[in-house]
Amino acid sequence: MKPQDHYAAIVQSSDDAIVAKDLDGIVLSWNPAAERIFGWSSEEMVGQSIRRLLPADRQDEEDLILSRIRNGERIALSLATRLHKDGSELPVVVTISPVRDAEGRIVGASKIARDAGERLDIERQLRDSEHRFRMLADNISQLAWIAEADGDILWYNQRWYDYTGTDLAAMRGWGWRAVHHADHLERVEAKFRKSLDSGEEWEDLFPLKSCDGEWRWFLSRAKPIRDADGNIVCWFGTNTDITEQREQSEQINVLLREVNHRSKNMLAKVQALARSSIAGDPELVKRFAERVGSLAVNQDILVRRDWKEVPVEELVRLQLRFVEGKGVRISHSGPGCALVPRAAEIVGMALHELATNSLKYGALSVPGGFVDIRWDCPDGFEMEWRESGGPPVPPPSRRGFGSQLIEDIPRRGLGAEVTYDFAADGIVWRLSAERGVIADPVREAAEAAE
Repeated sequence: MKPQDHYAAIVQSSDDAIVAKDLDGIVLSWNPAAERIFGWSSEEMVGQSIRRLLPADRQDEEDLILSRIRNGERIALSLATRLHKDGSELPVVVTISPVRDAEGRIVGASKIARDAGERLDIERQLRDSEHRFRMLADNISQLAWIAEADGDILWYNQRWYDYTGTDLAAMRGWGWRAVHHADHLERVEAKFRKSLDSGEEWEDLFPLKSCDGEWRWFLSRAKPIRDADGNIVCWFGTNTDITEQREQSEQINVLLREVNHRSKNMLAKVQALARSSIAGDPELVKRFAERVGSLAVNQDILVRRDWKEVPVEELVRLQLRFVEGKGVRISHSGPGCALVPRAAEIVGMALHELATNSLKYGALSVPGGFVDIRWDCPDGFEMEWRESGGPPVPPPSRRGFGSQLIEDIPRRGLGAEVTYDFAADGIVWRLSAERGVIADPVREAAEAAE
């Protein structure tokens, strides 16, 4: 194929409109892409003025173009408006170059035009998407931000600027440290860097300084955003103002402590009434007082835990604290599971009753006695109290309130299976309950302390 034939084939097969015109704007050639884009055939355009493509209010553009072409300039129009044969306006990208003859004289111009409609649609979609994102991001109640994979923050929403009174120049990168309280900054930064290294979602609680100098508490979270290969490309974070909720929670805790104090005073009055009413039976008075004391321990635990889950280890340790210093030996072990409040009350009372009985009659009544407490929570909750090294304990001749605390109440209140075995080598008590008595896993110590 001759070079001129090769060039002609390129022009004919191009997806761009390629048009040749003389210095008066008369069309000399019109390729198939020009027919497709503008609607006019080659027969309709060759020999006609290129001005046919210009809207009436843009005819002076051709005068300027021809003037610049005569001066040897190359013209690039990033966006121009031209007419389709049906009269509609077309957005096009146009490049016009001077054409020279063998002696180097400018004899015409070549024009390459590309339909810009698709590009404009994409740009419009991007603008709409950007507008929707900013409308959402700037109007949510949280402060929001985006950080690079290494933690450098590159964007904040308007809420952040309104609250802190800062701008991006001051906050970019790690500038956010300026609005953090000095007492918390080191801890917050260390925890954030740990999440950056591990790629795990970040969550923390800390105060931020407002533009008015007020410190307010925020629950802050950040989620890593990953690409198709799983690599972190950025972090999206929010800070939610929980100052009011925190204050309300503190008020509720104060009220709970006051209610706890008053109810314990009421329990003390009940104990006093019991002593005066059944003064003739000191043993009965003592047992009654011990059981009321167990109720008070349960109440203390639940109030401190905001009437939420109670770790089993803490329940066992506090309910059996009354045997400390009596030369007894008790071991306990089990995973870090927790009980719902109702289950904690019932299991706590049962443990207290078992310990009281053991101190009087069982393994804890003698120097060599030993109690081993174990629990597990695979699909439900299981606990075992096993005594050894003590005297044989015969089954009681009658069932009193103690038996109800140890057996009947756990069965009714928790739907649990309970066995209470008076074996020759030591009492064994077992409880097995469904999953419903188990609360969420025990939180980290720092969260629990919070």
